[in-house]
Parts: sequence; C-alpha cells; structure tokens
Amino acid sequence: MTPHTHKPSSATETHPAQLRAIFGDNLRRLSAEYPSVAELCRDLGINRTQFNRYLSGESFPRPDVLHRICQFFGTDARILLEPAGDLKSASFDLLSHPAVAGFFGSEPVSVPEELFPSGIYRFVRRSFVDETLFVRGLVYIHRKDGYTFLRGSEPLDALRRQGLSTARRDREFKGIVMRQEEGILILVTHRNSLACSFNFLAPETSFQSNLWEGYVTRTVREKITGIRAARMVYEHLGRDTGAILAAARGKALLSIDELPPFHARLLRLDQPFR
Repeated sequence: MTPHTHKPSSATETHPAQLRAIFGDNLRRLSAEYPSVAELCRDLGINRTQFNRYLSGESFPRPDVLHRICQFFGTDARILLEPAGDLKSASFDLLSHPAVAGFFGSEPVSVPEELFPSGIYRFVRRSFVDETLFVRGLVYIHRKDGYTFLRGSEPLDALRRQGLSTARRDREFKGIVMRQEEGILILVTHRNSLACSFNFLAPETSFQSNLWEGYVTRTVREKITGIRAARMVYEHLGRDTGAILAAARGKALLSIDELPPFHARLLRLDQPFR
C-alpha cells in the first residue's frame, strides 16, 4: 500500500496573499489616527513607497521592520496573522485581574459624559521647567469600547522655548481617564515612556460650568530645579470650531500677566500648593 501523505485541510490553510492582506488591513487600521501618512512614515523610518506596499498587501516587512512597527503601535507580531478585531490578550483587563479583584472593580473605568464630556479641552498649568511661565495647550477626550481616553500633542512654541524636541513622535501623548469619588483621574504618558503624569480634576461649578480644576504631578525624582506638581485647569471647548481654532492659534507659553483672569483665579497663584 502506498503511504498516504496527510495534507492540511483547506479550512486550516492560509495563503501568503491572505496573510499579506490581513497585515495590510491591520496596518491601515492602526494608521487611521494619523492625518499624514508621509509624517507617519518619517516617524517609523519606513520608505513611503514600501509602506504603501504593506498597506496594499503586496509584501511583508522584514523582521526588524516588523519589530519597529509593533513597538511604534504597541502591538505584537500577531498583526501578521490575525484580523485586528480578533486579537485578544487576556480574558480580563488590568483592573479586573484576580490579583486585585474587588478592589478596583468596573466603576473607575465608567466615566459618564455628564461628568466629563467628550471633545476638545484647553488646559493651563505652571511650567515644570520655568516656574515664572505657564503652559497652555489642547487635548482631545474620546470614548471607545467602553473606556475614556485622552490624546494630545505638546505645544510647539512651548517646546522650542524650553529647548525640547519638537518631533511629532516626541510631542504626542495619550492617556486613560478614570472616575474617582470627587472627580476624575487621568494617567498620561508619551510613546514607549516609563514616566507619566497623574492628573486629578474636579468640576468647578461656581464660576463656569465648563471648567475643571485640580492638579498634575510627574513621576520623576525630586530635583533641585524644576517642580513635580502644579495646579491645573481644564476648559471644555467641546466641538466649537471657532473657539478651538482661536485656542490653537494662541500662545502656548504665557507669563502670569497673560493668563485669562478666570484661569488665574482657579490656579490660586496666591496660595501655596500642598
């Protein structure tokens, strides 16, 4: 009898062209947040033509390029093999992990719109580098899969004046928003960073209904120069295009005399922060 060579069934086979298509579709989803493909390619260090070949499913990246892509987007090599919607990590998220079950629960991640609405916010705080100046910028609060997230970029003007990197990759920051007993907390970090900032905000209702006040602290060692904590104000601009454009065009680094009166009042500059 002639030995029979077993071949996998067609149901379990995946053609290379299908894998390339899966990777291209996943890469397209991951890239959707970036308005400029050319700028994304520069940040990734990948030739635009080659990147387009990945998107169209014409080719796979080399192992070193795949590693760079995975590191950049915070994913793993399964994006070569499985549709993004099918990728699963653990059967529980961090706050519901058995090690802390019952201590955090699901309530912190449930942030009602009425408590902290989605949309664009303008923030202002004292500069961590120069205590005589104040940083003002914009962040975007949005919701996805039952969670609330923050996204923003460091103001170019403030970075230039403080001698810091202005590269898009270094400017971008993201965060997660969680509910607290008297307000919200936001953990914010830059890409692949081991440092972050902790923000606590509570609604300010006696002055304007679209304001939140609180403080921000950095996870850095105590130093002789610079500060680690400062009061902060968030002003909800919603989707008011005129107000957002005016805020975007405004100065990012202000002196105390340039602060709007209601921002200065909420920052309580005449009181020590403790």
